[in-house]
Amino acid sequence: MAFTTTHWSVVLTAQERSPAADAALEKLCRTYWWPLYGFVRRQGYSPEEAQDLTQGFFALLLERRDFDAVRREKGRLRSYLLVSLKNFLGKAHRRSLALKRGEGRSLVPLDELLARERGDLELASALSADKVYERRWALTLLEQVLARLEEEYRVAGKELLFESLNELLAGESGGPSQADIAKKLGMTEHAVKQAFYRLRQRYREVLREEIAHTVALPADVEDELRHFISVLQT
Repeated sequence: MAFTTTHWSVVLTAQERSPAADAALEKLCRTYWWPLYGFVRRQGYSPEEAQDLTQGFFALLLERRDFDAVRREKGRLRSYLLVSLKNFLGKAHRRSLALKRGEGRSLVPLDELLARERGDLELASALSADKVYERRWALTLLEQVLARLEEEYRVAGKELLFESLNELLAGESGGPSQADIAKKLGMTEHAVKQAFYRLRQRYREVLREEIAHTVALPADVEDELRHFISVLQT
């Protein structure tokens, strides 16, 4: 993995606007829409207001691209965006939002946000705004990792193998055993065991790559990885 080509480092090192930096920044914005929207919702805003505020925050970020504070500090995108959002909310007023609903470009449709929120409502309602943000950050990274793995297996023509092994990866009780998967797919248990080992190895590699996209320095990857694990375990 070439760290110098990660999304966040491309953004931070860009002296001027460029197609590569714009594309990298937009991808990062899409990654953090759901976690930051969740933080705003826990501040007591309605879904529509939270969408307006989150959209306005990212519109301002995309326009100003002021990352001097990140360069002076450790450069963790997770921390930078949350601090920036808190500052933005402290200055924002409903009557003076930079973007109104239906104007500009919304990165995530409101109906999609509401559908996800309904599935997350019970647990999110018991957490602080900061904890909601952290949890959704970790879950979003996990979704991206699994989406990449699923696509890799699909391209290789191994969709059914991925679907079966993913149940093992989740580690849920009552799921199929390796013997069950072997019987279902017409494989030996040893072959399933080896396939599952390769999936776990690739999972770790992709997770590190996704986390590396959100920090400015290679040394920060391990700390951010440990934080990711701690968030999912709480």
